[in-house]
Amino acid sequence: MSPESDSHARLNAVEASGGDESVVEGPLHGYHHETYVFPLPGEKSGPGPRPRWKCREPRPGLLWFDRRCFASEEQLLKGLSGRIDGIPDIIEDGGLKLQRFIEGRTLGSVCASGLAVPEEFLRQIVGLFRQLVVVTPETLSVDRRCKAEDRPDDGDSDGFLERLVCFTEEQVYQRNLTGFERLFKDLGVDAESFKHLRKHVSGLRERPFCLLHADLHRENFIVDDDRVLWTIDWELAMVGDPLYDLATHLHLMRYPARQARAVAERWAGAVERARPGSAAGWRHDVPLLLGYKRAQSLFTDVIRVALSLDGGPEPHWRQLVQAALKLRRVLADAALPLGLESVPGPRRIVTALVRRQREHGRTSA
Repeated sequence: MSPESDSHARLNAVEASGGDESVVEGPLHGYHHETYVFPLPGEKSGPGPRPRWKCREPRPGLLWFDRRCFASEEQLLKGLSGRIDGIPDIIEDGGLKLQRFIEGRTLGSVCASGLAVPEEFLRQIVGLFRQLVVVTPETLSVDRRCKAEDRPDDGDSDGFLERLVCFTEEQVYQRNLTGFERLFKDLGVDAESFKHLRKHVSGLRERPFCLLHADLHRENFIVDDDRVLWTIDWELAMVGDPLYDLATHLHLMRYPARQARAVAERWAGAVERARPGSAAGWRHDVPLLLGYKRAQSLFTDVIRVALSLDGGPEPHWRQLVQAALKLRRVLADAALPLGLESVPGPRRIVTALVRRQREHGRTSA
């Protein structure tokens, strides 16, 4: 029997499905949650397929690499109903808050990372940003995780980014020093790196705050049979600088360079018409925010890559080389914002990874 067979999330899904375990699909692939999908008993649908719903629970012992703002994704989605197009419906069934499962394919399976995104989808993505910038904190009655004193003043883009830098420094870097300090040092990264990062990203223009999805990449867009784009996984949504949402999107989507520039131009025009001031100083500030995203990715990727090599049999050398090549790419991307004087080569990175595993009793090579 698999560990998932008696998990709380699966038991809830089976119960909500009317006790018919055969209609429960899962657990689905996902980092943050253990998720199951099922139809509700007796629910009728139109000519299309029978609707299915998601039941999920946070995965235990999870490392969070991103700051979260809202207490509940389901509560947020309910509050956005009628304001943001293409988001999942929320219902309550027997005390469980269920999220509609969007049937379709991810945008990443339609056009893979690095490839140009078709115009029909770009229009919808820009439309989503246009709707987001008019959702302000005052018009959104949703419980927040962060305390009021930990929220920068509206428009304080520098203060907003400082909170993100603090989270990366304290909750990602410092919190994981016990297991990763030597590896970070071997890669040329230490506490001084954050001084360089703060200097690199300072001086942002003020922009009025709004709702941000903060995780808009190809796997969080679902394309349905009518080529309509749905936006899922609002777990990391927050209130803040609208330009941060664009920078995160550009960083994660991996558009071809020419299309990335076109998307930024279209974003600026759309949000400025929807809410004047939202795109103020964007040409100057996008590179700074991208610098933060690249630095953030370095800290998270170092930990994730090292953890992927832990446990089980000793990694094959090809696995170590692939891991080293990935870390070298993210180190090169983050070199400027973190003030790295040089980027170690693959051989040095492999040595650092093997050393960490030996020190943690994982390998005997």
